[in-house]
Amino acid sequence: MSINLEAAAAVAPGFVEKAPLERYVDPDRPSLVGRSRAELAAALGELGVPPAQRKMRVQQLWHWLYVRGSTTFEAMTSVSKELRAALENRFTVARPEVVAEQVSADGTRKWLLRLPGENERPHEVECVYIPEIGRGTLCVSSQVGCTLNCTFCHTGTQRLVRNLTACEIVGQIVVARDRLGDWPGQRPPDGAIVPTDGGRLVTNIVMMGMGEPLYNFEAVRDALLVVADNEGIAISRRKITVSTSGVVPNIKRTGDEIGVMLAVSLHAVRNDLRDELVPLNRKYPIEMLLDACRAYPGLTNAKRITFEYVMLKGINDSLADAKALVRLLAGIPAKINLIPFNPWPGTRYECSDWETIEKFSEVVFNAGYSAPVRTPRGRDILAACGQLKSATEKLSARERMALRAMAMTD
Repeated sequence: MSINLEAAAAVAPGFVEKAPLERYVDPDRPSLVGRSRAELAAALGELGVPPAQRKMRVQQLWHWLYVRGSTTFEAMTSVSKELRAALENRFTVARPEVVAEQVSADGTRKWLLRLPGENERPHEVECVYIPEIGRGTLCVSSQVGCTLNCTFCHTGTQRLVRNLTACEIVGQIVVARDRLGDWPGQRPPDGAIVPTDGGRLVTNIVMMGMGEPLYNFEAVRDALLVVADNEGIAISRRKITVSTSGVVPNIKRTGDEIGVMLAVSLHAVRNDLRDELVPLNRKYPIEMLLDACRAYPGLTNAKRITFEYVMLKGINDSLADAKALVRLLAGIPAKINLIPFNPWPGTRYECSDWETIEKFSEVVFNAGYSAPVRTPRGRDILAACGQLKSATEKLSARERMALRAMAMTD
């Protein structure tokens, strides 16, 4: 089915994308953490480093920033003292500040991060680390707040303050490795799940934190290209997933320009219901979204799209919905993540009963799709899917108590 993107964008009745309230302004001494090789070369050019020397100097900085995780210029011993002094005078290696850390009973860690270099009211985002045997997944934010207003998602109730920069996105990954002792020669914190093969703690990245990544495409792209560089942080593109609620024009760009795995927040099999749950659907309806998925660059059975489907009691969880989902995804190499709804104060939705989820999963599985039920992680610290909400819009004490009580009840 062919749908004109421009026409669809022009007529989206009842849908309003949030406009950012602020824009990022560089501080007097910006951080080099998160910068690409080209940006590091430009920074060295500002300091008067001759062009013939820049490639070597960039490689030195790259090693200290992304292999060693250096927190000071002084520690960069292969860099001359004169250049270290010049770098110190003009730049920093600041990363987000950990304002609060919570550790769940299941080992999940959530950090409230204050972004570096803010001249006025500092902004904060949340980042979540989910340890499992054999891998550790970091859930990273792309916006302060969110452009969208999905009705079942707590994060979507926030304003959109602003997009994060590429440096602020990479900074979340760097600070997670700081806190986990995941750099060479460092020691993990007590209680951390450590890989038995001596490998890294952060092995996978999912852009599933606060915000809609594809409404901040350029920054997300630039950040992930730094993260995937095999001479630095070196996380494989096959272990990086970008999740979208369906920003159709940027889906192909994600495959072409980043080359990572794609996850799509689907949640409904009919346009009328998805219009309600994911109002972006009024702009890019299901048919258009699935056309973009079928054309995703590099899509194969070995590189499948993950479709996320939150299980809402009496809303989208019938066996008829399960059969319709199978028909919708026909011909798309896919797996389907069934997500038990994570409650939050004031929501009108409830999680589907476990028996209903199992029957739904069985229909999808019998149709030949992998249909794992995502185990809720970090509910007791408000770190589960759809629960993130930064201190930019603080919950009241009563709201937090209510949310924790709900989170502890299966």
